[in-house]
Amino acid sequence: MKHGIAFRKFSRTSSHRNLMLRNLVTSLFEHEQITTTLPKARDAARLAEKIITLGKKGDIPSYRRAQSFVLNATLLPKIFDTFASRYSSRPGGYTRIHKYVNRRGDNAPTAILELVDNPRDLKVEMTARAIGKDILDGRLQRETPNQVINRGVTGTKDVMKKELSLGSSEAGELRPRTRWNLQKVMKYRGNEALSDVGNKATLFIENLLAKPLQQHTAMTRELAKRKAHDDMALKPAEVGKLVLSSRSGMALPGEKKPAMKLVQGALARPSRPRKKGPAWFRDGALQHAKSTVLSMRTVYK
Repeated sequence: MKHGIAFRKFSRTSSHRNLMLRNLVTSLFEHEQITTTLPKARDAARLAEKIITLGKKGDIPSYRRAQSFVLNATLLPKIFDTFASRYSSRPGGYTRIHKYVNRRGDNAPTAILELVDNPRDLKVEMTARAIGKDILDGRLQRETPNQVINRGVTGTKDVMKKELSLGSSEAGELRPRTRWNLQKVMKYRGNEALSDVGNKATLFIENLLAKPLQQHTAMTRELAKRKAHDDMALKPAEVGKLVLSSRSGMALPGEKKPAMKLVQGALARPSRPRKKGPAWFRDGALQHAKSTVLSMRTVYK
């Protein structure tokens, strides 16, 4: 029988480990989205859900227990008012963990820990973009790109309302995976959230239609090649695939970062150009070492 494996120790003493987790949970309640290593995110999420459950109870003992755990006392009204009203109809699962890149240096797996339905919800943002891309794909299969651009894409909210009532095996305008994500995101949210997701999907469609012309050089060449041969007539569905060759989380015109980094906000790590060669060679230490060796040769001659 194995002993001493009840929970993660993180190579720390009990007091240090508890204080670290309390600090992570406090930062999560303050910013509603933090980045840390994957094991720390899993333990912090477990404790954060217990504190939110205390906030939903709203009695004096629960307030005292939360006050003894949270390091910042100014966050208590947020826990017992904002979070309690936001998650009043949700029975559990107040946090979400997104696996992120490995950390530089020790290559530790990192993750983004966020509260569900926060103002910068990453899953909501990516689901809205997937909905917009699926709707535009369907329109391009029935109409030409010029017709879609001239008429525009409307009725996004109506499509979403219809997809919410469909099952997993029924056919609709959205892919089954996108429909499942939409139903999961909207399960405990109201009509205001439906309008918000619909507006984001419409905005993403408009950005896709407003892509610069130079990004479609490959499509233009392919169209010219197909028109040169009568036996290679291009179908509307193939045109849609040529137009929408990018992913849902791509960087749009006017955006410097893709969707994932835009949603993360300050958590996104700025891109730094990689320098070739080791650090001691880049910093000019090699020239310094050569000069030191030459000076030592002159001294010991």
